[in-house]
Amino acid sequence: MTRRFFLLLLCIFGVGANAAAQTKPTVVILVRHAEKGTTPANDPPLTEAGVARAKALVAALANTSVQAVITTELTRTRETARPLAEARGLSSEAIHTGPTDAHVKAVADAVRAHAGQTVLVVGHSNTIPAIIAALGGPKLPDICDSQYSNFFVLILDGGGKKADLVASSYGAPSPDPATTCPNSMK
Repeated sequence: MTRRFFLLLLCIFGVGANAAAQTKPTVVILVRHAEKGTTPANDPPLTEAGVARAKALVAALANTSVQAVITTELTRTRETARPLAEARGLSSEAIHTGPTDAHVKAVADAVRAHAGQTVLVVGHSNTIPAIIAALGGPKLPDICDSQYSNFFVLILDGGGKKADLVASSYGAPSPDPATTCPNSMK
């Protein structure tokens, strides 16, 4: 009898905790990987400027409670997230790149698995806007190749019916998009 009572209490508290997590907003912080080198062409590491930007990300998120970090398997996204993950004692969850639609869906699903938490997503110029849209945010153009300072915060309400987006920047300013990428996100 005592064992059944304990299991019943565990189930009740487990359902209650799950319901509370579903009503708490999910905060998704999305950034493009930091400045990358040129070699090797298929998977370059960060440049010195990129390493500095990765450290600036730690400073930008100093007053947040990031609980999960999602990257791709590529070096530049992992190196961008590494200083924050290490500072917080977190492991990064790498989502394999591949066809953009499948990758975006996999990242959105991974974010949803962390409902009620604050999640950092480090992606690419063509995937960050698509991930924002897949999570219920607005449709944005791809990020211009010269832009690395974009910083997005997507707040998903607990019921999944509303998403608010804040766009900002962090670290050293990127070049003026009006002169380096006239037809993209400004």
